[in-house]
Amino acid sequence: MDATTVLDIFREITRIPRESGHEEQMTAFLQQFARQHHLQCKTDATGNVVIIKEATPGKEHVPTLVLQGHQDMVCEKIKGSSHDFTRDPIQYEIEDGWMIAKETTLGADDGIGVAACLALLESDLPTGRLECLFTISEETGMDGAMALEPGFITGKTLINLDSEDEGEMFVGCAGGINTLATFHYAEEPLRPGYVPVMLYLFNAIGGHSGDDINKERANTVQQMARFLYTEIDGEMQLISLSGGGKHNAIARECEALVAVPETALADFQARFNRFGEALRLEFAVSDPDIKYQALPKQTDRLPMDSDVARKLVYALTAVLHGVLAMSQDIEGLVETSSNLASVRMDKAGLVEICTSQRSSSATGRRFVADKVAACFKLAGASVRTGDPYPGWKPNMDSPILKQCVDSYVRLFGRKPKVKAIHAGLECGLLLEKNPGMDMISFGPTLRGVHAPGEKLDLASNEKFVRHLVDVVTHFQ
Repeated sequence: MDATTVLDIFREITRIPRESGHEEQMTAFLQQFARQHHLQCKTDATGNVVIIKEATPGKEHVPTLVLQGHQDMVCEKIKGSSHDFTRDPIQYEIEDGWMIAKETTLGADDGIGVAACLALLESDLPTGRLECLFTISEETGMDGAMALEPGFITGKTLINLDSEDEGEMFVGCAGGINTLATFHYAEEPLRPGYVPVMLYLFNAIGGHSGDDINKERANTVQQMARFLYTEIDGEMQLISLSGGGKHNAIARECEALVAVPETALADFQARFNRFGEALRLEFAVSDPDIKYQALPKQTDRLPMDSDVARKLVYALTAVLHGVLAMSQDIEGLVETSSNLASVRMDKAGLVEICTSQRSSSATGRRFVADKVAACFKLAGASVRTGDPYPGWKPNMDSPILKQCVDSYVRLFGRKPKVKAIHAGLECGLLLEKNPGMDMISFGPTLRGVHAPGEKLDLASNEKFVRHLVDVVTHFQ
């Protein structure tokens, strides 16, 4: 087993549709892989798969080791892309030592972790008994880990392969929760002499709502609300508002359809263009290619009730997006944050806003969710929260941590960094279902996950695979 083998398997995975909630083809691929290699395979009612490889001769005494990744991927694409995630293979390029999907997400989160597991399963490496667990819908709420059946895995030590910085060993992560707000509205007539105009903000960097929330990137939903706030108490009528995508991705695009007096159209467009140019300057470092447009647009839709429109814009402007608190225990670690993920408006009189909160503190998670909920409730929205998932508290005395650190030093002559991460990993849920389980997470270097342009550092993948092989073959 080497990095080329892992990459070849990952290339196969990029051809398989596997958006969260629609992993059926990926599940079938895993089942077929097990049959092809004469390995025991179990699939639970949720769609989680475990493939088991018995110990090689002479390794029967070694405890069972669990390796874990998730089947699904975040499916995001650039504005105007014709890519269909339900059928099209991911298009990628090899460029300057990176494997990169320029118009879509690549799915190396966590396809490369899954590929590494499969490469181990088909190898002839001397190992103890391996249980490779592949969960579903990690990206939308950790549904697979949440529903994992008792006894589905038996090992007491687990390596999660869903981290994104080679040379860093992760021993803790944030827990999370989603908070959803709904506004109900009636329509009102288009005022005489008014014409529709579509406002666009797009081509922001976006990114992972855990890993990238402290990078001060432009959230296009909140930035659009920022402009609308300056106009909503004037002559403008709001017709529709749409932006953002997945709950765990920072919003990269937003569009607002508004109506203004035809006599004031040119001035209105000029104000938006000035706002867009100021935004480009403000975010010149984090989002150098953000774009904006204000174009006339024909529509048969009617504006939403002005009072509800004001409250919606006020709330989207005021609601927390970004870091609320930094850890007082681990320098540089975000402890608590919130992501204003998306806004959607339909013709049935509903506006739905999705937000997600993360914290390594259970009380911090509750507080930030309440803070977001309170903002929307004050504006008259109804609010509901999803099922929370737990964080993972670091154990610096972990045996698997020591083995992984020793292995890294032996291979590369330096100690890896040992860290906690603000992103959510399934380790917290798996630990909750398997008390006492010893865990660690590591992986190759990925950048731009959850956004188009996601890329895998191929040199880091070489080191990741060497390290994984050494850990698994020396595990005891």
